[in-house]
Amino acid sequence: MLQDSKYWSSGDWQVKPGQGDEFIERWREFLTWTKESNEGFIGARLIRDLTAPNSFKSFAAWQDVESMRAWQASPEFAVRLAACRALCDDMQSGAYELACDI
Repeated sequence: MLQDSKYWSSGDWQVKPGQGDEFIERWREFLTWTKESNEGFIGARLIRDLTAPNSFKSFAAWQDVESMRAWQASPEFAVRLAACRALCDDMQSGAYELACDI
């Protein structure tokens, strides 16, 4: 379950105007590959800003930090991430550990 994860990867995506639907499809392909090819992956979500429809945030949950790092280090990761980034004006990403849960 996503809510049970202690480790997260996240992206802040600023998609080029008119590219939102294509971006969603590429992100779905990227995370489908992630699910099929990476042990330790729990699940992911992509959310879209209601007031700025070209702005997206993604969250992926991991069982452990080693699985997340192995995913990020794989050659296929770079190729699939680049396909998503190509549709963006800007993209920032990070890796996180749960600090507090209420």
